[in-house]
Amino acid sequence: MTITNTGREPLTPWSPAWSFADGQRISQSWNGTAAQTGTAVTVSSTSWNATVAAGGTTSFGFLASWTGANRPPAAFALDGVSCAQ
Repeated sequence: MTITNTGREPLTPWSPAWSFADGQRISQSWNGTAAQTGTAVTVSSTSWNATVAAGGTTSFGFLASWTGANRPPAAFALDGVSCAQ
């Protein structure tokens, strides 16, 4: 996933969140620390990439498993604020 800071101030730290629709489970993440409770997922920035400059981007990734359907999340939030997908 890529996080783009469209604001005029640095974004620090960052923490996107979403819920999986089909019981997917994250098993590994990189460039961020993933935490999952049930279907709810939150990823926290690491110490070395916690600041995204105004107009800048950062990215993180993860591996997940599922059984059956694998629909994408319907909505995302960044630091508690709904954001574009």
